[in-house]
Amino acid sequence: MTDPIRWGVLGAANFARTTMAPAIHDAENAVLFALATSSAEKAANFAALAPGLRVHDSYEAMLADPEIDAIYIPLPNAMHVEWTEKAARAGKHVLTEKPIALELSEIDRLIALRDETGVLIAEAYMIPHHPQWQLVRQMVQSGEIGDLLHIDGYFTFRLTDDGNIRLNPALGGGVTRDIGVYTLGSARLVTGQEPQNVEARFGWKHGVDVSARIWANFGKATCSIFMSMEAPNRQVAVYHGTGGFIEMVAPFNAQVHREASVRLVRADGEERLIRYPTARQYVNQVEAFGRTVRDGAPYPVPLEFSRGTQAALEAAFAGERT
Repeated sequence: MTDPIRWGVLGAANFARTTMAPAIHDAENAVLFALATSSAEKAANFAALAPGLRVHDSYEAMLADPEIDAIYIPLPNAMHVEWTEKAARAGKHVLTEKPIALELSEIDRLIALRDETGVLIAEAYMIPHHPQWQLVRQMVQSGEIGDLLHIDGYFTFRLTDDGNIRLNPALGGGVTRDIGVYTLGSARLVTGQEPQNVEARFGWKHGVDVSARIWANFGKATCSIFMSMEAPNRQVAVYHGTGGFIEMVAPFNAQVHREASVRLVRADGEERLIRYPTARQYVNQVEAFGRTVRDGAPYPVPLEFSRGTQAALEAAFAGERT
């Protein structure tokens, strides 16, 4: 692409430094162009990756920079909608960390703003950009494992810092808002269906849900999900069918948690293992964003998909068992 997207990062979050800034830097159609931070030390960490990085000392100054095409927003959850709206109204395309909003009405506002301004606004929901999820969706929807019977999803990790923003209710904390987009959202992605009969049980501490069990139906298939911020790291997704099952051992944080792989086991005992040692879902996400901005290609995960996942999360909270 001869005219790459010039990206600005709104805030020097650690995840932006370790993951998204390198992905932008490595993507074929992107340039890590600018950072908004008042910390010289944090700016130096980003500049080490991209010498010549333009540093703005305020978020407003970055949005006013006419040379920036797109903004990546890694701010705390409760700040996502405010700064997404400000960036879009400044004429920037916007990729905002998940969850992009905390209420359906907020996503509706963002959809209306996207349509009004003509800029691309998207949630940084990276897993649909990984080839393992594209394969699993194709397998399930084509009947590779027969009729789908049940979905299992596990995503757990242990927080040891009581000051972590995930434990702050004022900042939109809680395990369901943090990673429910992966567990529930991936079931929606694979099946192409919306969850029904949603029920949940939560463990509450610090004013947020630190664990969640969610049950639902996707068509005729049942679904069981467990998430926790108090358990050892575990990520597994399994799709059980009448003709076999599919197991994913690093479904969400591919290459960070473990090497991504898809294991297909058929009812007759045949097994197939597909490994993904080099796939980079964050780079793929940035490149897909660029193709939409520059070439008009349909974006794989539009805001309408994010709205459906938010509806599923709200159904889980509404279906809490006591």
